[in-house]
Amino acid sequence: MTHRRCSSFPTRPWAATNLGWVSDPTRSGQSPNLQTPTAWPKTLGSLALLVLAAASNGAEQDVRLQEQIAIQAAVQAVAPSVVRVDTVGGLERVGQVLVGTGPTTGLIVSEDGYVISSAFNFIQQPTTILVTLPSGSRVAAEIVGRDRARMLVLLRIETEEELIVPPIVPRDEMVVGQWTIAVGRTFDSPHPNLSVGLLSARDRIWGKAIQTDAKVSPNNYGGPLIDIWGRVLGVLVPLSPQGQDEVAGAEWYDSGIGFAVPLADIWPHLDKLKRGEQLKPGVMGINLKGTDLYSLPAEVAAVQPKSPARDAGLQPGDVIVQAAGNEIVRQAQLRHVIGRHYAGDQVALVVRRDDREIELTLELADKLEPYQHPFLGVLPMRDADPEPGIMVRYVYSGSPAAEAGIEVGDRLVTLAETPVPQISAALQVLANHEPQSEIQVRVLRADQTLDMQVRLSSLPMEIPAELPPAHRLTDREQGERPPVGSIEIRLPEESNQCFAYVPETYHPAVPHGVVLWLTEPGRWDRDELIQRYRELCRQYDLILLAPQPEDPARWQPTELEFIRKSLDDLMSNYNVDRTRIVTQGTRAGGAMAWLTAIGHRELIRGVVSIDSPLPARIQFPANDPIERLAIWIAYPKESQLAKRIQTEVQSLEGMKYPVQIQELEGDVNQLSETQLSTLARWIDTLDRL
Repeated sequence: MTHRRCSSFPTRPWAATNLGWVSDPTRSGQSPNLQTPTAWPKTLGSLALLVLAAASNGAEQDVRLQEQIAIQAAVQAVAPSVVRVDTVGGLERVGQVLVGTGPTTGLIVSEDGYVISSAFNFIQQPTTILVTLPSGSRVAAEIVGRDRARMLVLLRIETEEELIVPPIVPRDEMVVGQWTIAVGRTFDSPHPNLSVGLLSARDRIWGKAIQTDAKVSPNNYGGPLIDIWGRVLGVLVPLSPQGQDEVAGAEWYDSGIGFAVPLADIWPHLDKLKRGEQLKPGVMGINLKGTDLYSLPAEVAAVQPKSPARDAGLQPGDVIVQAAGNEIVRQAQLRHVIGRHYAGDQVALVVRRDDREIELTLELADKLEPYQHPFLGVLPMRDADPEPGIMVRYVYSGSPAAEAGIEVGDRLVTLAETPVPQISAALQVLANHEPQSEIQVRVLRADQTLDMQVRLSSLPMEIPAELPPAHRLTDREQGERPPVGSIEIRLPEESNQCFAYVPETYHPAVPHGVVLWLTEPGRWDRDELIQRYRELCRQYDLILLAPQPEDPARWQPTELEFIRKSLDDLMSNYNVDRTRIVTQGTRAGGAMAWLTAIGHRELIRGVVSIDSPLPARIQFPANDPIERLAIWIAYPKESQLAKRIQTEVQSLEGMKYPVQIQELEGDVNQLSETQLSTLARWIDTLDRL
């Protein structure tokens, strides 16, 4: 990583006597006054008068010069609180990120020797940390606290020098469109480096950050984002809505998309960080109904066992209408409220249940016990059936359903006293239970109604050797249908190529699974691929979708969006079974299969990885009650990656994911016909109940 100077205007030296100030006392743990300008340092007020004087003579001065004077004044006002941070030793590369050894920035937040900075600056696990104070003196530092929700670290230094704490902008004074200045101290010059922009948005990254269009780079990470008066809006960090680690968002280097954690949000938790506590994101343990965060209400679809939500009394069907005193109309609002809180925080909720409003309080947890999906023991038919309930296609031998006497041809009409008119409803009911739970099952058999008490088990690992058809249609040519066979998919806004193979037996009334096949770069043969999958697609109602990398020699992580668009295009034209969408790839293609599944959990239900470990530094998400994900892993016994893959399998199994493992003979590049047939049957069972 090469550090660059990010500066929209040149900084000019100011006399040292004009820069210092006496901040509000913080030795007692009190916050600096966040409300009134009278509490600001006297010299900051003098600088403000200079700015106003320049503005009042605007007719005589160039506007750009006035802006420059104001920006310089603001930066010089905060400069006594901005320090340079150097790290020595540790890793050179973390995953795909070259962390380098360049200096970064920190911000003094306490007179008794504490500096806040971005966790990104320390991902290389340095052996030595040195802080250069504004005076030029250098002191050793150590990490004493970590905020893993907002990716910050707190450093402690020992010095006899007076440390100056800057004034903080209250959240209610942050206005979209106001000036923002990103400040860093990473060069040998005694003056800070800076980048100027506007406040683009508040409450980004689910309520944790504000956004600026100033160019932000590792020069600034850990430094302050300030307003035109030199007050601190927040601490600059790389963040991403999709990522949860220290490097998430670093790809937006100098892009005009920068984030800062409001210092007003950090301050109430500073004492915890000083005590060495780790602050972690808080979780409730619920799934919400539907996938549209921005229009749907916060209706609870599933409450995870052994979770704060279950302990507080939340139930499926509850609609959360208030959280922590904030009105909740849409799901995104709830996520913003919870996103601001840490594990251990208590959150008051108001939920609407039937015609009543109920008040509940829960304590957010830092993690949940790994969730394990329960298993009734049947496969459903996939016909568009007007009759009530779900017809049983197959009963697993020795399963709870078999022991209760459920038979092929029975109709499941209720699970746990809840109607299940379709497969998705049954999966949602089961998502609120776990193995060993007892539920009541009602089935229709001919003209009989049978009630059974069933103790659920865990998902089986065995794959049935034979499976009956999943539908009863005999006339597949009936009615209009979209094109079948080998089909080119062209997205006007994308240069990548993509094709799909839709079996000639496709019928619009039959939902088809999708194998999202991600090629290993350099090994692309369309005809061979179709030949291998043609009969399996016909037999198991599958569509093969094969998006290609723009560069035949490599996949780029940025192509994940193209892969998703290709899948969306297919789903808009064909009847796709959302319980049987899987990604599949070998080696580099397998890495993309993992990334696609992780990035689109709302759609992907299976990952097929061949001789491909998880991409480096990827945090695999927890097993989810609603967004089910099954994993099929194959690797040659002699593979150089075998030990790493085996370790990851153990980790995934510890997270309670259902994992199928295939050891391959020799250094094979593709599955045998027998293995491919077994894989197709595995995909055919992903809608198991």
